[in-house]
Amino acid sequence: MKELLWIALAVLATTAALLDLRTRRIPNWLTVTGLVVGIAVNGAAFGWAGVLQSLKGAGLGLLLLLPFFLLRSLGGGDWKLVGAVGAFLGPSALLTVLLWALLVAGVMALVLIVYKGRLVQTLRNIGHMVAALFSLRMPGVEVSLDNPQSLKIPFGTAMGLSVVVYCAHQLAMKLG
Repeated sequence: MKELLWIALAVLATTAALLDLRTRRIPNWLTVTGLVVGIAVNGAAFGWAGVLQSLKGAGLGLLLLLPFFLLRSLGGGDWKLVGAVGAFLGPSALLTVLLWALLVAGVMALVLIVYKGRLVQTLRNIGHMVAALFSLRMPGVEVSLDNPQSLKIPFGTAMGLSVVVYCAHQLAMKLG
């Protein structure tokens, strides 16, 4: 039953990654379905303990990324995708995958910044964010997803890649 969980999660993550890369959107039909399937598969495999772990994982993912969603530095589809992934993995494994996704997203962002020649502007934006943090105010539109000039990376793609690698590793360990 555990293999079904890894395969279903890999399909969800791959679909989300490709959609985010191509359209820059992760639709609700995918994230909500992923959440429900994650809870159902864990419930079928592990009973009520599986459902509880699934709910904890979804809640943790949504809670951890809520500030970034509210600050408009993360899209709603990305936020909900992390909740759906958490429903499959539970809280402990979600933290591992999320850390890898953040590292992958950071590398993607660095490559994009260098490629577009925006290093100075990026450093200036970081300065705006730090100043806003210390003055306890919002950083402003220049550093949010609302700014049409800002560089944006598809976080769902970074998350999807991390999830697929994690699932492949889990399946390889199970079969090997």
